[in-house]
Amino acid sequence: MTAQAATGSATLEQVARLANVSRATVSRVVNGDRRVGEAARAAVEAAVKELGYIPNRAARSLVTRRSDSVAVVIPEPTGQVFGDPFFPRVLRGISDALAEEEMQLVLLMPQGRADEARVERYLAAGHSDGVLLVSLHGSDPLPADLQRRGISVVVGGRPPGAGVSYVDVDNRGGAASAVRHLIEGGRRRVATIAGPQDMPPGADRLAGYHETLSVAGRPVDERLIEVADFTHEGGRAAMQRLIERAPDLDAVFVASDLMGLGALVALQAAERRVPDDVAIVGFDDSPLAESARPAMSSVRQPIEEMGREMTRLLLQSIRRPGEPPRRVILDTNLVVRQSSAPM
Repeated sequence: MTAQAATGSATLEQVARLANVSRATVSRVVNGDRRVGEAARAAVEAAVKELGYIPNRAARSLVTRRSDSVAVVIPEPTGQVFGDPFFPRVLRGISDALAEEEMQLVLLMPQGRADEARVERYLAAGHSDGVLLVSLHGSDPLPADLQRRGISVVVGGRPPGAGVSYVDVDNRGGAASAVRHLIEGGRRRVATIAGPQDMPPGADRLAGYHETLSVAGRPVDERLIEVADFTHEGGRAAMQRLIERAPDLDAVFVASDLMGLGALVALQAAERRVPDDVAIVGFDDSPLAESARPAMSSVRQPIEEMGREMTRLLLQSIRRPGEPPRRVILDTNLVVRQSSAPM
């Protein structure tokens, strides 16, 4: 190993001399420019390895106008981001995909619209090459505002409005499979704890519940519907209200595993046996579902794959600006466990 390799102090000029190419060719190779012949590229890469050359990222950014980082914006309370298994899993998928490209992840968690304005200014200043938005509520203007500033954006989940690339899962189909499973298992009074209705996953999973009851010829009973906030406490409180309002319910589809665990607590407190008295199915198929007692049936959504696919779409947009927005819908499937055993 050379002294330069030991200290990481090799220069661009030294790499160029060893590779017998121009300084400009070395610069193009280390900056990812594809307009370099294979022989020259191989010579530069070998010289970089031998000398232990470490590119100066600050200087590289001045040339490429890239930060080699992607911002992930999650406008949720910090306790929810770190307490709900969904977010670490989607971040794992994003991080894995970025690591393959030697890019960094910058996590931003704005708390309210005023904070989103600060985040928007930060992103507009060029601190990241593109933005992944996760867990949007209502008609959040952030995706459109960022696009107007010329920033590449991909949304996790169906976004408000059109014109933005996004990756989602088949929320309606997943909910339908859960409710159909409960009906086919002999359950007569199927309730649901839906997610927030200002979020597409919450609205779409409730729509899947309604549609499946309709196809089965079951009337929709509003007393069997509760809306919660995708939290453990929200699921517990919603299940308690359902039990008080409709004590004859014998099944419940819960729109997230975290809420499902809360619902299990409420059922056990009310001395309702699962699945003998009440069957339950969640959504996510997180480790929480498998570790619940009894183990909870759940709709599996490919969360890590969602993160990877979002990243793939964003990198395409960064490298080929101006392309039309794309939509990717990932499949879901029901994983049956003890909590929804047939009657």
